[in-house]
Amino acid sequence: MIVDGAQLFVRYAYPPNARGSCGPPDSDALLHYGQSGVTDQGLRQLAKGFAGAWPYLELIAGSTGIADPLDARVVEAYWVGNSLLDSVGITNIGNSMEDRFRARTGLQFPHLVEGVLAGGVPHHSFHVFEIYPWLGLLRDERRYATALNVLDRCRIRWGEVLAITGDEAVVSSRPLVWDGLALGVGEPVVESAKFAVNGSGFIAGLSVGDTVSLHWDWVCDRLAPHQLQQLKHFTARHLKIANTGVEHRGAAIALEH
Repeated sequence: MIVDGAQLFVRYAYPPNARGSCGPPDSDALLHYGQSGVTDQGLRQLAKGFAGAWPYLELIAGSTGIADPLDARVVEAYWVGNSLLDSVGITNIGNSMEDRFRARTGLQFPHLVEGVLAGGVPHHSFHVFEIYPWLGLLRDERRYATALNVLDRCRIRWGEVLAITGDEAVVSSRPLVWDGLALGVGEPVVESAKFAVNGSGFIAGLSVGDTVSLHWDWVCDRLAPHQLQQLKHFTARHLKIANTGVEHRGAAIALEH
């Protein structure tokens, strides 16, 4: 089934919004839009309230000649990944980082730019691994466990549905692991993830064997084989940048989703 871009945005933006991590305070409104499948101006205004994600959508759309930041191709590019990302261009990405973060990060700003120069593109994993401060906290023994959990849950990850019980799915997924030197993707583990509230969710007919994307403790969408490949590709790309000398000094003011 073809999902319009605004509804696709809801599927990925709702999980952190429900936790109070990002976006407008009324997460119930976002949930109801996703459950009803209605797209209107109210939903578009809610989407603009995501101060972390919305500028990336504008960047991708503006750089690729797409008028609507909520075009499904643009939304897919940011959360999952597609060919639009490599068409954005390093100059456009750099200018966007300049506009958003230079005044707020000060002397730390060059470290954010390093991720762009190393090949970072406006995918959600770029924001998680290259903009968030949590990577730099992995070497802090007091914060290691929290940092690893936030990095893992905040990124968009993938898994296979093993069972369905009520509003939850049992999913086999591969968590992030930290060996003291590098961040990587570990062996599969079994976890539970929500896909509905009171029997109503975003994905119709979720079935055992489906390959899905996950964000925090929610199943976001089914993934077609090419989408799974793209998500793995851009995740690996930004993990490589994170692990190959790009400095992370914790630009805490950049903590937007």
